[in-house]
Amino acid sequence: MNPNRVIRSYLVINGLFTLSASLIWGINTLFLLDAGLSIFEVFVANAAFTAAMALFEIPTGVVADTRGRRASFLLSEATLAVGTLAYVGVAAIHGGLALFCLAGVVLGLGYTFYSGAVEAWLVDALKATGYRHELDGVFAKASIVASVAMIVGTVGGGLLGQIDLSIPYLVRAGLILTAFAVGFRTMHDIGFTPRTMRLQGIVGEMRKVGRAGITYGWRAAPVRLLVLESFVTWGFFSWAWYAWQPYFLKLYGSDAIWLSGVIASLFALAGIAGNALVGRLATPGRRRTTIMLGAAAITSATMVATGAVRTFWITVPVFLVGAVAGGVLQPVRQTYLHHSIPTTERATLVSFDSLVGSLGSVGGQTGLGFLSQERSIPAGFVVGGLATVLTLPIFGKLRSLNEPADRITEESKEGAQLVTAVPGTPDQVSLGD
Repeated sequence: MNPNRVIRSYLVINGLFTLSASLIWGINTLFLLDAGLSIFEVFVANAAFTAAMALFEIPTGVVADTRGRRASFLLSEATLAVGTLAYVGVAAIHGGLALFCLAGVVLGLGYTFYSGAVEAWLVDALKATGYRHELDGVFAKASIVASVAMIVGTVGGGLLGQIDLSIPYLVRAGLILTAFAVGFRTMHDIGFTPRTMRLQGIVGEMRKVGRAGITYGWRAAPVRLLVLESFVTWGFFSWAWYAWQPYFLKLYGSDAIWLSGVIASLFALAGIAGNALVGRLATPGRRRTTIMLGAAAITSATMVATGAVRTFWITVPVFLVGAVAGGVLQPVRQTYLHHSIPTTERATLVSFDSLVGSLGSVGGQTGLGFLSQERSIPAGFVVGGLATVLTLPIFGKLRSLNEPADRITEESKEGAQLVTAVPGTPDQVSLGD
């Protein structure tokens, strides 16, 4: 296998995975409501999916590092196909919350088998086949492919859902199986030698993440503050992503399922627009906390307004402005985090940050889901949006530390632009089951 073939295989797999995932992003909540769940039960089912991702992230990572990246990817696609078809089956028999939670756990397991495995395969295979160029261009191409696939998937899912809400799931299962076939044929563990996996290894790896999270994460003030911000932010936004779907259709006054797909694609484009603004805002000499404070304030204000202003043609644009602000915030936050953690513990601490964010997601979806049931979804936006105001004192405290990571230099500005060139990797955009 030559490097060009490796890259082509990676781009095809990346595109198929993102396309299949995004087909249901705009209609997932509508599908669960149509299947007979209450709005609170919808968020409980989604919380089960998120909790599974948090639980399985480390064990499945060990599988990829021992049995091989190819094996992990194939397990991912097989598991996701089963979980996706299980969703359709549970809805058909009106199986209720417990079965949807079980299907969500299967989907969460499938996502974690994918997480990092394909990217690691790419890096290993390119190195083994003599690739001599930097990887930034490859990842930028992958970002373009993922962004196009995401837009096509969200719009297509809405249009298919207008016919029947189960169709996007069935098409998704077909695309997943296609990705399985492509991976089976083209993915081989070049440059990586699988080794025996033992239970003790998985337990040991989980202990390692825990120890590193405490030593380099929780005890380091900058990382601790960023992890707390992740807990608060994802506690709200994981709920908000599912909540806007029935809310906006109600404001529109029509059961226009296709509209959910369009809004989901606009949300993705708004995030990309925010990513693009980082290059202009992250000027040498400016502090990253200045950008993060401004973006966080705009995000909180727009989310509160999303619940308080109940006019479709105003509420939706306000919500999208919040998506632009989020697109600015996340790359800057990522850069600050990576400047604040030691190279040897980088992957471990990123996993720790993701784990804490997932825990916030479980709590946020359950709590705000209950509020949505007892009061209303707009009330959830107001209360959840006000809760995100807590990120402002967190970023303020981070600013007071005056860490070297807070200062933007010419070199770090170039790095930030590279981050923004990859706005929507599958790991970052897996908000929907």
